[in-house]
Amino acid sequence: MLTRSVAIHYVRVALLGAGRRGLDTTALLEQAGIPPELLDLERARVSTDQFARLTKLLWDRLDDELLGLAPAPSKVGTFAMMCHAVVHCPDLRSALRRSADFYRLFPHGPRMHLAESGDDASMSLEAGFDDPDHFLTEAPLVVWHRFAGWLIRRRIKLRRVEFAYPTPPHVMEYDLLFGAPAVFGAERTAAVFDAALLDQPVLQDEAGLRNFLRRAPADVLARIDYGSTAAARVRRLLSRGLPDRLPSLDEVAARLSVSPQTLRRQLAAEGTSFQQVRDQLRRDVAVAALAGGQISIEQLSARLGFSEPSAFHRAFKRWTGSTPRAYQPGQPV
Repeated sequence: MLTRSVAIHYVRVALLGAGRRGLDTTALLEQAGIPPELLDLERARVSTDQFARLTKLLWDRLDDELLGLAPAPSKVGTFAMMCHAVVHCPDLRSALRRSADFYRLFPHGPRMHLAESGDDASMSLEAGFDDPDHFLTEAPLVVWHRFAGWLIRRRIKLRRVEFAYPTPPHVMEYDLLFGAPAVFGAERTAAVFDAALLDQPVLQDEAGLRNFLRRAPADVLARIDYGSTAAARVRRLLSRGLPDRLPSLDEVAARLSVSPQTLRRQLAAEGTSFQQVRDQLRRDVAVAALAGGQISIEQLSARLGFSEPSAFHRAFKRWTGSTPRAYQPGQPV
């Protein structure tokens, strides 16, 4: 499984509703194992486990799956009922249509629409109310993508993801979220994929659904999304080298059956580089390992291929704006 981390931007937005309701957000962060001081650091990250714990705490305290960000709550259990409503559908097309119909029953639920055009299918989504941070548009789109793949027990490679708003400052996060080319300033917000997948049968059942819901939202956040971009494919191959050795650019290019020069051009066209993808992976592995508290900085440094801990310290501070020790439980930032 690919290790991912979550930008502090999403932590801040997730807490907005709780803050408006007068909840102690510092206490919530501490209970989730997130140092509250990280909120002040622009490049800070949290592990998917930490973000999942925070999300569950917010669900419990607010009784709202929309985290207090919508005009009216979506009571905890709404998503589970939608899952029960679609798990017996014969194929993905009918399951997606039923899920869209389900949420139309709620005035402030996410508005989803399935469309087909030639060999393209798309699931578009809008919040239906003011969503300045686009959290209640993007988060349901991520959940839909992972849930749909789970239903048919098959990876759903996205051809592209369109967003009906300008490019945000945290644009580099979108490849980690969707693993597909992102188009901003589009007419709608939608995920586009192969229409043939709509005919795939739903292969899950009630027993599988119980396990899926019991592990939510952690599995949805951490699950491999089989991204189709060059960066996603490089990241996948690099991750397979851990914990032994990260392969070189030449080795990765050979495994992808392209020349190193071609791979560099493909990554540059996506606004990244081999070194950036490599550092993203090392950063995310480090954040998860440090937050888990089961490995020393020295051991982690060696595992990630650094010649000495001091080099790892410098790199980690460049990646996150803080020291590795600040990410260990009980340590000051």
